Amino acid sequence: MTAIDLNADLGEGFGRWRLTDDEQLLSVVTSANVACGFHAGDAATMRRVCELAAERGVTIGAQVSYRDLAGFGRRAMEVPPAELAAEVAYQIGALEVFARAAGACVAYVKPHGALYNRVVHDEEQARAVIDGVLLAGASLPVLGLPGSRLLELAQKAGLPAVAEAFADRAYTDEGTLVPRGQDGSVVSDPEAVVERSVDLARSGAVNAQSGTRIEVRARSLCLHGDTPGAVELARRVRARLVEAGVRVEAFA
Repeated sequence: MTAIDLNADLGEGFGRWRLTDDEQLLSVVTSANVACGFHAGDAATMRRVCELAAERGVTIGAQVSYRDLAGFGRRAMEVPPAELAAEVAYQIGALEVFARAAGACVAYVKPHGALYNRVVHDEEQARAVIDGVLLAGASLPVLGLPGSRLLELAQKAGLPAVAEAFADRAYTDEGTLVPRGQDGSVVSDPEAVVERSVDLARSGAVNAQSGTRIEVRARSLCLHGDTPGAVELARRVRARLVEAGVRVEAFA
C-alpha cells in the first residue's frame, strides 16, 4: 500500500496574532512544521503547538527560516553561510526545548519560504542549512523539494533526505514551484487540490502549469494552513487519500 505523510506549517502566529488553526489542523496532519520564531512564532506559541502535537501523536518538525518576521520569511535575503548555519541550529535548538518539555522531540527540519526556494538551486545556502542541522547535534531528516541541492547535500552528509510535494501550488516543467508573485501560482479550487493530492500520492506525478505531465515523487504532502478553508480542505484531502487506498502516516 502506498504511504504518504501530510505536513502543515503551524505555529505561524506572534503574540496575540494567529494565522493558522493549529488545534484543528493537528487533528488531520501527521507532521507539524512548527515556526521557530524567525518568520513567525514565539516562545509561547512554540510551546503550545508542541504540547498539542504531542497529545495527538503528531510528529514535530522545525520549520527554519531567514530572520524576517516583517516579510513572513518570503523575502530574498543575503545571509553569510556561517551566520545562516548558526541561525538554523538556533531555531532547531529553541524548538527542541519545547518539544522535549511536551514529551516529544524535533524529528525533522524543513526550510520555509524564501529559504526553501533558495536552497533548491543555491549550493552555498543549501550547505549552510545542512551545516546548521549538523550543528544542532542530531541526524535529523531534511524535508525539501525533489531534486533540490538541499536534499542532495543532505544525503551526502548522511542525513535522511525526504521529498515533499504541494497539491495547492503550481509547478514549472522543471519540477520547481511557480513563484508566488506569478498568476496561477496557487491552486485555489478545493476539488482540484484534492484530486492533485491523490494523483501525487498514487502516481508520483502531477500536471505542471503548462499542462505537461511531470514526475514529483514524494513521501510527504504539504497542506498550507494559511489558506481560506484550510482545515476543511485538509480533512477532505485525508479522507480522499484513505478512500483511494493510500496509507496516511508520518515519515519520521
